[in-house]
Amino acid sequence: MSNVFEFIADSRECSGKSAARRARRAGTVPAVIYGGHSEPQMLVLNHNEVIKHLEHEAVYSHVLDVTIDGKTEKAILKGVQRNPARFQIQHLDFLRVNMSEVVKVHVPLHFTNEHTSIGGKKGGIAAHSMVDVEITCLPMFLPEFIEVNLANLDIGATLHLSDLVLPTGVEIVALAQGADHNLPVASMMASKASKDDAAA
Repeated sequence: MSNVFEFIADSRECSGKSAARRARRAGTVPAVIYGGHSEPQMLVLNHNEVIKHLEHEAVYSHVLDVTIDGKTEKAILKGVQRNPARFQIQHLDFLRVNMSEVVKVHVPLHFTNEHTSIGGKKGGIAAHSMVDVEITCLPMFLPEFIEVNLANLDIGATLHLSDLVLPTGVEIVALAQGADHNLPVASMMASKASKDDAAA
């Protein structure tokens, strides 16, 4: 099995929409790798291999190996363009990373203890306000996901960004912008059944 954290690419000379269309017709995915104090480089990757890699959630929040013409660079996946009408990846954006420089990445949120929470035991239903969060950290501290523990969430209560327990070295971008950006992450709502029980 191929390494899910390694993308094998070939460099391409031509850029522009027509070159990208030719790449897609040939069964490849046009891409670009940029940043890291180097010039942007145009790439193509095997479409089937890309599809296999993108099935793994961890790919979106890991430092990846992008091997271009046999030379490997460290990067993170910054963008994926998909064809909404067909099962096709249109384009990939990779950002080079330096292991000693902070990166800004969106990582998924994993919600736990929803049904066994204080509100869940009363018949409440958790409403998720976001599915991922933008963080900053050194690449070595990049988490695969951030856990959102709903165990103590009661009906009518809301969990905010500042309530999240973050891994070492990780900061949430929004919180650095001030208290007004302490956005809700999840709320415990009363279900119709629990409302009827309360009324009775």
